[in-house]
Amino acid sequence: MKAGLAATLVLGLGVSSAVAQPAKTLRDQLVGTWAFVIAEITTADGKKSLPFGDKPRGMLIFTADGQFSQVHVAGDLPRIAGNNRLGGTPEDNRAIVHGSLAMFGTYTVDENKKTVTFKIEGSTYPNLAGVAQTRNIDALTADEFRNTNPAASRDVPAVATNFYKRARSGQ
Repeated sequence: MKAGLAATLVLGLGVSSAVAQPAKTLRDQLVGTWAFVIAEITTADGKKSLPFGDKPRGMLIFTADGQFSQVHVAGDLPRIAGNNRLGGTPEDNRAIVHGSLAMFGTYTVDENKKTVTFKIEGSTYPNLAGVAQTRNIDALTADEFRNTNPAASRDVPAVATNFYKRARSGQ
């Protein structure tokens, strides 16, 4: 009888402590590494395109202390002959610039507006350095994150939607 009572108390304590946990903020939920799934651009006339193709690669990292790093790369970038990254042909270099975007800096989250603002310190698109980009958090679960950039810098005016999955070891 005592063992049953003890088990009931332990189970009850476990449930009450789980219930007592405060809900995670959007910022807390963002922290970690996200695997890039797809980006979709929608222009004002409704046309859609996939700027990094249908099988892109990349990641987005949010640190707990407010830093971020993002790398988006098309899955079909050309290999450069000679194994020297500076030895690409004009065609190779054009394809690489068109098929990749990296940036880093700091971020803030507006919990009420459900937005994340990137304060970009540096980027492979130099015009973004020093720019603050605010994105809407459209969906955020433990495993998936989707945001939209209503002021995408390509195909203007356009909205860019980015989809990510939580990165797991061995992915």
